[in-house]
Amino acid sequence: MLDANIKTQLKAYLDKVTQPIEIVASVDSGDKSREVLSLLDDLKGLSPLISVQQRDDDDQRKPSFALNSPGKNIGIRFAGIPMGHEFTSLVLALLQVGGHPPKAEAEVIEQIRGIEGEFNFETYISLSCHNCPEVVQALNLMSAINPNIRHTMIDGSLFQDEVNERRIMAVPTIFLNGQEFGHGRMGVKEILNKIDTGAIAKEAQKLSEKAPYDVLIVGGGPAGASAAIYSARKGIRTGLVADRFGGQVMDTMAIENFISVKETDGPKLAASLEEHVKSYDVDIMNLQRAASLMPAASHDGLMEVRLESGAVLRSKSVIVSTGARWRKINVPGEQEYRGRGVAYCPHCDGPLFKGKSVAVIGGGNSGVEAAIDLAGIVKDVTLLEFNGELRADAVLQKKLFSLPNVTVITGAQTSEINGDGEKVNGITYTNRQTGESHRVDLAAVFIQIGLVPNTDWIKDTVALSKFGEIEVDAKGQTSVPGVFAAGDVTTVPFKQIIIAMGEGSKAALGAFEHLIRS
Repeated sequence: MLDANIKTQLKAYLDKVTQPIEIVASVDSGDKSREVLSLLDDLKGLSPLISVQQRDDDDQRKPSFALNSPGKNIGIRFAGIPMGHEFTSLVLALLQVGGHPPKAEAEVIEQIRGIEGEFNFETYISLSCHNCPEVVQALNLMSAINPNIRHTMIDGSLFQDEVNERRIMAVPTIFLNGQEFGHGRMGVKEILNKIDTGAIAKEAQKLSEKAPYDVLIVGGGPAGASAAIYSARKGIRTGLVADRFGGQVMDTMAIENFISVKETDGPKLAASLEEHVKSYDVDIMNLQRAASLMPAASHDGLMEVRLESGAVLRSKSVIVSTGARWRKINVPGEQEYRGRGVAYCPHCDGPLFKGKSVAVIGGGNSGVEAAIDLAGIVKDVTLLEFNGELRADAVLQKKLFSLPNVTVITGAQTSEINGDGEKVNGITYTNRQTGESHRVDLAAVFIQIGLVPNTDWIKDTVALSKFGEIEVDAKGQTSVPGVFAAGDVTTVPFKQIIIAMGEGSKAALGAFEHLIRS
């Protein structure tokens, strides 16, 4: 199951295990069960502390396997074969069950230990989803620490009947005690805030008590990370508050144009950014969304950034780097069926529609790349483009038109995403030349029409362009003295990671110059 190179690397990790790991496999006579047993046999051969039992007479999902340690009650189970992006989740779970100290802050571990009640989590994933592992690893960690918390990772492609019955059309989808708990990427702190009543208020009070900053960066993407590093290197008190560190980069898979790095992916780059920022004296406040900005008006000259949690942060200067989000098409059915056939990430949700018909809206690079990726998974893809021709790079178009199960329709204006009340079952578009209306029966619609800047929270404070972007000068200065901006949230053209990083460093230097002059 595992090749020699992976076995060598994995054995080095398993050498850190200090207590026995009992693995109980629930299997049947199917091919996937044989694959699971092969994987577990490989694991058993890599450490004398790992034992494997198999059962075919229990009521667990098959194939699946549970991890435990003698005398303990650890509730970690993998339903499916945790390879692909989830292989790291398996390795971490083995280490945690095997007694290796978890990489989590002491106060987070104590908060997990203090949770009371019974929490049975189930997370539906796809092995190609780069957002899923964070959820799986967070819930596995919580299960390893607190016996009241149990978690099962479920590969949706292997348990299609459950996916259909529970109407799951996006991953990760999390259930708690049989009820839907949440969708999308979540970390430990975010999950704790949802189940630990009073945690948000306590955290807000702690944040409000922090001393004022010289520069406060709002946003943790490439621009924000770059701004934080440049600010901290100047020796000034630097804070960074972010809805999620990494920002839009976390939703990006292949990155092949980041100079000096031949190829990487979004989550890896985001992890490297965070590691770099943490090597400096930067106060990082993650999972906190900004609600408003009050420019300096009092005698102390401090600005106030109010967070949705109720916390208030104060600073002499502010750098806004809140990035952008997926643009919506704003037609009937889009909001109603979001997560039920309307999707924005083909890498994450594509495997849920294996063998079915889907549509992609958007003929730029992201839309064409999505159609190419999906064509290898689904029955067929219909790509709809508003303009008379595709806008993607020629090399991508050549690949697209070589695929036999892709239909391209240009000059198409989407008028409605159709559904049966529970899930998407079609899309209606208008031919812009003839005015005729057409409907295509399908199971999912992937929307890929670009980004919209995250400026709703600051639109009444700084000058914005007609597209909602923050207007900045050559130094990143906005219309408000002391407030700077950088990255995809601004009017700077060409929304690229490497450009955002340069703009972030420039805004930090501009903010520093403002501080020494004022």
